[in-house]
Amino acid sequence: MADTHFEDPRLASVYDPLDPDRSDLGVYMAIVDEFAAQSVLDVGCGTGTFACLLANLGVSVIGLDPAAASLAVARTKLGASKVHWIQGDVTALPPLQVELATMTGNVAQVFVDDVEWVSTLSVIRAALTPQGHLVFESRIPEDRAWLRWRRESSLTRVTIPGIGSLEYWVEVTDVQDGLVSFLSTFVFEQDGAVLTSSSTLRFRSEEELAVSLESAGMSVMEFRDAPDRPGREMVFIAQSRD
Repeated sequence: MADTHFEDPRLASVYDPLDPDRSDLGVYMAIVDEFAAQSVLDVGCGTGTFACLLANLGVSVIGLDPAAASLAVARTKLGASKVHWIQGDVTALPPLQVELATMTGNVAQVFVDDVEWVSTLSVIRAALTPQGHLVFESRIPEDRAWLRWRRESSLTRVTIPGIGSLEYWVEVTDVQDGLVSFLSTFVFEQDGAVLTSSSTLRFRSEEELAVSLESAGMSVMEFRDAPDRPGREMVFIAQSRD
């Protein structure tokens, strides 16, 4: 089940305007080029920005996401007709073999249960070619990013064509045992509507992530510092293991 932020059509429509800077995708674009990958599975593709960027470069892309509203936005973008969109989690995937799988943004951290996480990794591993790669990012727990998730520091005001003025902020509601829960609030000035979305992310250590990848039949090649968020994010590169 996707969070309301991604599943509600009204909130899905403002996702991109609230986060227009997607420089975080640069590291993934560089890795696609580094491995000369011609086929990519984008797990948790959301509103499809990364999938469409790749498709417009001639890469064969499958965009997978459980949120119908987010995929509806994705299908309106330039290059969307070149992407094979699938609604659902990894269990919805048909048999396939791709050279690279990705989980950008918070995707790897939404799997709060260890069994579900390893199961997801195992399905992704089965979808990779024998020497295929998985690339994803996860926040470094020691950075304690949640301490910055406060209304006063996250408050954003934007004016969106066709929608009007919008206020948005995030507040942490609970932190325990590696789980961080937070509430996102959206206030639409046009009609005064106030919508909220509750989310929980799992903060795993480098060692925990490496062990989970090994359990799923993949080996960690390396992990890198996210170039746009040094000291805050780990970018894992894993390879399918025979």
